[in-house]
Amino acid sequence: MTEHIDPAKQAEEEPQACGFTSSRPNPAAVGVSFRRGGKIYYFDTQGIRLQLSDHVLVDSEKGLDIAEVVRLAHDQSTVGVEGPLKPIVRKATEEDMAHEQRLRQKERKALRICERKIAQHGLPMKLIDADYTFEGRCLVFFFSAEGRVDFRDLVRDLARTFKTRIELRQIGVRDEAKMLGGLGSCGRPLCCQTFLRAFDPVSIKVAKDQGLSLNPSKISGVCDRLMCCLRFEQRMYQEIRTQMPAIGDRVVTASGPGQVVEQHVLAEEVVVQLRDDSRVTIALDELNPKSRGRRRRR
Repeated sequence: MTEHIDPAKQAEEEPQACGFTSSRPNPAAVGVSFRRGGKIYYFDTQGIRLQLSDHVLVDSEKGLDIAEVVRLAHDQSTVGVEGPLKPIVRKATEEDMAHEQRLRQKERKALRICERKIAQHGLPMKLIDADYTFEGRCLVFFFSAEGRVDFRDLVRDLARTFKTRIELRQIGVRDEAKMLGGLGSCGRPLCCQTFLRAFDPVSIKVAKDQGLSLNPSKISGVCDRLMCCLRFEQRMYQEIRTQMPAIGDRVVTASGPGQVVEQHVLAEEVVVQLRDDSRVTIALDELNPKSRGRRRRR
């Protein structure tokens, strides 16, 4: 199984801030990603002039590989990595990029071959993606399965076929959605593929706090897990709520005094029940802060 990296609040980190910026020409370090939306790894630029979206050749744990520059750091102390950073090998050349495109074509062919091999071995696994390292020394296949799969015979078969080192990595449903991509219920590309670098745990309590329907079809993503946006939007809900009277608070409105019975956080409105039991919807800026009072507790 792949390891879920604990993100340092990735949804909050994404802007170029706290030492990260794209306005200066010569960063001391760069954060690179090997896959769209993937984990960020930091390397020393060795004085090479780099910009966001540039591609570089770096020495990874599997050998040379191409990665995209997604962050610039002008002070290595801001990257949060202990010890010296490994240097980048070089900025990718046109030849490097052409070679990378050829590898992508080989990966598509490798997927078709691997799918046939999986069927021949009768293994209960769903093949997701393939990834060649830049030098072709390692070919990684990503797959999902409901349980553990004994794929040792398959690995040996693939190694004989491709004449290179083979790795099979089992991933979860959220990683599968991140790799395959798609559109969320909002109609936008999936957050996990566009900017979330790792997954935070999401609990049903977050959906309750946001006043959402607890119907699984309404709060689940394409991976059939609770939507990631519930987690990173929670801070916004909490910040707005600090400016709102709580349910049960007594307020004075233009229609008279009443008690807050509902909160509409995104609209920044509250529903107030008046003394005659009628209800009115009031925007926050229409409430007089001095008129608010906490409900009496018995």
